[in-house]
Amino acid sequence: MQREQQDRLMDEMFSPVSNQTLPASIEERLEMYKYRNELEDKGIKYKIIKQKFLNYRQFNLKLISGKSEIIPAHALAYSTLPRKKAQGRIEFESENIHYFNREEIKFVSLEFFNTICELEYKTVNELIFNPPKFDNEVSFRNILSSSNHDLSPVIIVDKIPQTKLTLVLDAKTYEDTKERLIII
Repeated sequence: MQREQQDRLMDEMFSPVSNQTLPASIEERLEMYKYRNELEDKGIKYKIIKQKFLNYRQFNLKLISGKSEIIPAHALAYSTLPRKKAQGRIEFESENIHYFNREEIKFVSLEFFNTICELEYKTVNELIFNPPKFDNEVSFRNILSSSNHDLSPVIIVDKIPQTKLTLVLDAKTYEDTKERLIII
């Protein structure tokens, strides 16, 4: 009830199908407290501090070619759509980034993503179920946009589609607080 009044998401109650460790998740907290236990065993002094940040959770992503063909796709962290749905076409390409004619959406091929991030994913399905670390996705986003505050959808696909597309993306960004361990 308190979360509803504060319009806060109960983000710790769900995990992505990818098992990616997300900021302020239970998994991230468990990793931090495991590290804290290691520091205590070694007698190293530390402090746990709180930090405000912009958090992100993705609930649903679907890329449809034409009327009904589903294309495997992965949206990078911090990809948002105001109306959760956009229809259009890829209008042009520049430096391996393919620009959609709606909602500032960008598409990149898996091959380009692999090259820039020095990864070896064979398919987008592999990427969906075994993504890189959250911070690596954010770093790639920053390389593409040259901005730390870009929330435009960045969609990774096996091959760049040349058909009419429908992108359905239900995601939320929100101010949050997380704990961080620092050695003193």
